[in-house]
Amino acid sequence: MTGAALVLALSAALVHALWNVLVAGARDPRPAAAMAMLCSVAVGLPLAVATWDVEAGVVPWAAASAVLELAYIVLLAAAYRGAAVSVIYPIARGAAPVMVLAAAVATGAGTDPAQVAGVALVASGIALVAGARETASTRDLVMALSVAATIAGYTLVDKHGLRYASPIPYLELVMVWPAIVYAAWVAFRDGTGPLRAAARGSSLVAGVGMFTAYALVLAALTRAPAASVSAREPAVPSRGATARG
Repeated sequence: MTGAALVLALSAALVHALWNVLVAGARDPRPAAAMAMLCSVAVGLPLAVATWDVEAGVVPWAAASAVLELAYIVLLAAAYRGAAVSVIYPIARGAAPVMVLAAAVATGAGTDPAQVAGVALVASGIALVAGARETASTRDLVMALSVAATIAGYTLVDKHGLRYASPIPYLELVMVWPAIVYAAWVAFRDGTGPLRAAARGSSLVAGVGMFTAYALVLAALTRAPAASVSAREPAVPSRGATARG
């Protein structure tokens, strides 16, 4: 991984942890996540228009990534309704780079011993820190691993999709449909009241963070292997940030 890719990936890690803590700490993570996604799309729209550089070949990759992104936010919000961010987050983020690396090996993509060792070290460190804080139930483990699978999936898809679009327009193409569909689903399921209640500071900050983190990751993916970028996460967020059902 180049120095520039490392800086981008580590910056993304810090911002990613911040917006996860904000969504997990909301009274109801489901509408909070929906508003964060809508805010993320709104923030990115003018930048996407200004930097538009998209080829037709991006369509299948952006569509696949959008489906995985929708699955990711649905599973993440559901996980945070039942467990603390300090339980779900490290398992999901620790398992994701291992899954990405396994997929790279299985498909014959280029890997090297340093990359394998780095991914293993990061994943093991996160798992050890997480295990020292709280014990995950079977439900928490299943949810966290499901989240990890979606992260691994969209990371691998995005690595290919970025061959056909610049990062910000690609991000907008990926995020706009999941944001609309998820917000519509939350409104249908819970009514519009929770969405209106969630349209406040923490959810909006989370949305800016969501956009920033994903944009930084996409920029890093243009400079480094997917597994290296995926294994970017920082220390586990504070135990004090818990889910509230």
